[in-house]
Formats: sequence, C-alpha cells, structure tokens
Amino acid sequence: MRITRNSMSDLGRFSDPSLLILSSLASGPKHGYAMIQDIEQFCGTHLEVGTLYGALARLEKQGWIEALELEERRRPYRITQLGATVLREQLSTMKQVVSTGLQRLATS
Repeated sequence: MRITRNSMSDLGRFSDPSLLILSSLASGPKHGYAMIQDIEQFCGTHLEVGTLYGALARLEKQGWIEALELEERRRPYRITQLGATVLREQLSTMKQVVSTGLQRLATS
C-alpha cells in the first residue's frame, strides 16, 4: 500500500491548539498573527483566527499565558512559569507515547 500526502490528511492533524500555542510562546512573546505563522512553520498546522483567540482566552484564564501591553494595536502574549511547567509535562508524556509507538511498530 502506498501512502500519499492525501491519504495522510485523512488522519487529520495531530494538534491541540493549546499545545501549539504554548510551544510557540516557549520561544518568546508573540502576538496572534506571529503565533499563527510560527505554528504553521514548525508543524504545518494553520490555526484559524477564531480558534487561536478562543484558545488564548482559555490559556489566559488558566494562568498558563499572560497578555502584555499593546504594541501598535497588537497584543503580544507570553507563557507563564505555570504554562511552561504544564507544557514540559505534556511534551514529556507525548515523548513517551511516541517512543512506545515507534518501539511497537518496530516489533510488529
């Protein structure tokens, strides 16, 4: 069976907007459009504006990110210490899932 780019898209994107946003902000503060561009660059997922800002509101309410002062009509956000801890834990779990999955595929 040949795997094509189209057949891979049937799986959908393995992405959670919150995880992608936290990963983007881990490299420093960004405004919404910069996050959209960064996320698309590092994982190929394009977040729609509504999805992005809905997730930003939830992340801010949880204390995982914080809004900064407006910069030329753009509001940058940064990850908080709590957000960095949550991201680190989530990525560690994902790393274990990937490792296990790859090991199991190698033996099947």
